[in-house]
Amino acid sequence: MKYIDLRSDTVTLPTREMREAMASAVCGDDVYVDDPTVKQLEELAAKMCGKEAAIFMPSGTMANQAAIMTFCKRGDEIILGRRAHIAAYEAGAAAVLAGVSYALIDKPDEIITAKDVAENVRGEDVHFPDTGLLCLENALGSGRVLSLEQMKAAYDEAKRHGLPVYLDGARIFNAAVHLGASAAEIAQYCDALMFCISKGLAAPIGSLLCGTKDFIARARRNRKILGGGMRQAGILAAAGLVSLEVMTKRLHIDHENADYLAAELAKIPGISVDDTRRDINLVFFAIESEGFDHENFPAAMAEKGVKINGAVKGVYRFVTHNDIGREDIDYVLTLVGDYIIMEG
Repeated sequence: MKYIDLRSDTVTLPTREMREAMASAVCGDDVYVDDPTVKQLEELAAKMCGKEAAIFMPSGTMANQAAIMTFCKRGDEIILGRRAHIAAYEAGAAAVLAGVSYALIDKPDEIITAKDVAENVRGEDVHFPDTGLLCLENALGSGRVLSLEQMKAAYDEAKRHGLPVYLDGARIFNAAVHLGASAAEIAQYCDALMFCISKGLAAPIGSLLCGTKDFIARARRNRKILGGGMRQAGILAAAGLVSLEVMTKRLHIDHENADYLAAELAKIPGISVDDTRRDINLVFFAIESEGFDHENFPAAMAEKGVKINGAVKGVYRFVTHNDIGREDIDYVLTLVGDYIIMEG
């Protein structure tokens, strides 16, 4: 049975072009830094983000954690949003692996301002941890995108305090589409960043960590510590090259499909779409129909060939991606509407 999977853009399947590239990839041993396809991917990633160098990582979480380990000493405190992926969805890894604590900024819009940075930098006091790093995120997991002006303001304030700035740019290319900018224009306001090729860019595995040559050399050691050294990884890197060369150019389609999905969902009685979180390919909405069976809704949709996550604090998230077309969306809309009528 073919499923329409709206749970995330991590569920994308590699394209035919990717599979063909993987089958013919020239490989070496990446731990020895002699896999030519991995090198090609790293060079392209660094170039597209305006950085000196890059390193191929098995996952975005590993890339984030290797970056924190590289920037910080044990006992440091990092500034980040309360709902940032690093804080909320990486199992406390920064505390476990890097030995850092969190200065969490809790704001409804999740946007870290210069004022937030200034208020959370620790002073010189024997009782306090040292502030070691500012972590930004763009696009945010909430579906919002920081403007270049917002990025610059936070970056400049961090630099005023002598802090490095790291960007969790898992969906940086989605943010770039929304802003009408390049990834490099966004990345100019950080010292290092990570982006995923296994989300909307449809590669089966991997993320790229980008920064200065010195930073990447030190991160390579931390990747080894974390067990991320890979051997003939060119097979995976070949798919990543297709991600960067081809899939980045079609992300606007996912955004347009998300716009369509949001607009049509809003027409269904009982559904409230959150238009403040509609910058990229994520659609957040609540079903407020009286008597609606939220507990059984995901299972009911799965029986009809649609995979969704359950609501989080009453809010559902549908995600468009390369494997979701307009016909799929229309089918989903019909199912949702029918289920609300049946259960409401």
